[in-house]
Formats: sequence, C-alpha cells, structure tokens
Amino acid sequence: MAPKIKDVAKHAGVSVTTVSRVLNGEKYVKDDLRARVQRAIDELGYSPSHIARSLVRQKTNLIGVIVPDVTSSFYSTILSTIEKTASLNDYNLLVCNIIEDIDKELKYLQVFQQMRVDGIIIMHEKINDDIREFIGKLDIPIIFSSVKPVEQRFVSVIIDDYAAAYDATRHLIDLGHTRIGFLGGDMRDITSGQNRYIGYSHALADRGIKTEETFIQFGDYKTQSGYDLMKVMLDQETIPTAIFAVSDDMAVGAMNCIHDHGFKVPQDISVIGFDGSQLTEQVRPRLSSMEQPILEMGKVTVDKLLDLITGSENSPKKDVILQHRLVVRDSCRTYPDDIKA
Repeated sequence: MAPKIKDVAKHAGVSVTTVSRVLNGEKYVKDDLRARVQRAIDELGYSPSHIARSLVRQKTNLIGVIVPDVTSSFYSTILSTIEKTASLNDYNLLVCNIIEDIDKELKYLQVFQQMRVDGIIIMHEKINDDIREFIGKLDIPIIFSSVKPVEQRFVSVIIDDYAAAYDATRHLIDLGHTRIGFLGGDMRDITSGQNRYIGYSHALADRGIKTEETFIQFGDYKTQSGYDLMKVMLDQETIPTAIFAVSDDMAVGAMNCIHDHGFKVPQDISVIGFDGSQLTEQVRPRLSSMEQPILEMGKVTVDKLLDLITGSENSPKKDVILQHRLVVRDSCRTYPDDIKA
C-alpha cells in the first residue's frame, strides 16, 4: 500500500502536524525537523494527495475553462496564453472542449463544482436556462472571456465587437469598395454573431451603400464554412470586390475558394479577417485583419479571475473592454475604376 502521512511522521519521529507543515511550505518548522521529514518522504516514496491537501487548505489551485472549439486558431491562441498566465501564478487548468454542445457545457460545469475549482473561465455565450440557473447558484468566481452573454451578472473581458466590425468594413469602403461581401458567424452569438453583423451593416448604411442579399452569408467561423459561403457568392452573376469575414479562419477559407475559382487576392477580390490570429502571417497573401489583443485578453482574463478568487480590491466590478486594432497586410487593395470583378 502507498505510504500515508502518518507513516512519514512515524518514520521521521515527528508529529503528523509537523509533516503537514513541511508539505504546505510553512516557515515555522526547524531546519533539522524539516530535513528529517523530507528524508522520510524520500525514503518512503510518499506522494501527498492533492485532493486531501486541497480540502485542508480549501484551495485547489485549479481553474476550469470552457472552450467552444479548441481547433479554432483564435481559441487555441488565447488558451495558450491563459495556461501560461495561470501556470506563472501556480494554477493548473481543467480545459473542457464542448464543441458547441450546450449539454456538454452543463456537464463540465458540474464537474468543475465537484472538483472544487477555485475559478471558472467561460469562452462561450450560448447559455440556456439550465446553465443560467446553475452558474447563478455557484459559489465559485466566474469570468467570461471574449464573449458577453445577455443578462449575466458576471464580468467579461472583451473588445467592442460592433466598433471593430464597423472599422473593418469602413477600411474596405475607404479603399473604394462598394460591393462588400460579409461572411458572418452564428447569429445566436451576441458578441461575434450579431454585434459584428450590425457593425458591418451600419458602416455600409452610413455611406449610403446598399448590398446584394447574396453578399451576406452566415456560417460557423471555420475555414470550410468560409470556403463554402464564398463559393455561394462566386456562383452569382454579380460578385463582391471585397470580403469581410468575422474570423480569420473563415477569411482563409474564402481566400482558398477565390483561388480555386480562378480569381486572385487582392487583385480581383480583397479579403479582411477578424481576430489577428497566427493564421494572418502564415497564409499568402498575408491576411489583413481586425485584431483582437488575443495575448492580452488571455492574460487579463486570468489576472482578473485571480483578483476575484482572492477578493482583491482590484476585483473587476464591470466588463474589461480592450482595444481592437486594424492590421493592414497584403490581402486588400484599393479598388480602381478600371477593374471590374
């Protein structure tokens, strides 16, 4: 059988309390006693139970994270920053990839409760009544990252998605484009779905630009979705001269489709993405994108959650809104009068 803490105490000739103090790194243990305990631990091969220690300290140093899709370039990037920041603060992550499955989300939240995590990060906003009721009763600090669910009392770390989409569309208009296609996300999403579509629509309306219904397509933020929706546009008699996609993944899919149909980016069709993920520098031409400060967002999310966990005076009382930024690369160009798409 595996040795227990009382076996270590007996082997070292000290009390169980002294062993516990050594394991918890407490200062008030004499050096000779600390050495005897450590020698006993090594000789017996004792490994303290994380769960048992957590119960004693009422702290697990675990953070639960709900991710909608870890295959997304945006979520994989922000998750790596969350992990790095958590690790620097001596926290570990329990990451649950729900793949847009609400039932999975509720199940994982229940697991977080059973595991006594110290805090929860949610990067998903399709919250049904069961989830809303469950998290409303949880006595665990919760923070939302990159999303802002409707009617939630929890703090979110986000950008102004409406303004970012408006600015991205405005950039294409300023380049001379009036036939601007839109590759949107799930309209059940307030943040990345509705707010980005409204920003696009208002930017066109403010310049008196009307667009074809076929220029507006909705998908699921993924590369294949961008490809398929772009094909719908290219099959029309009139095609756009520019595309605004609400994720870099969709933008890359659109660029691939444009290439496969004999057109060039940006000579024939300009493309701008959204997120500022690593994809933007990996594709050719390099992708212009409305950049979210992904690395900062991940760090701030963890920092603010830790403030909530510790009850710090710096604990956020309202949403933390970070600044978006247009990064111009090679996938957009001025639309000259002598070129017809």
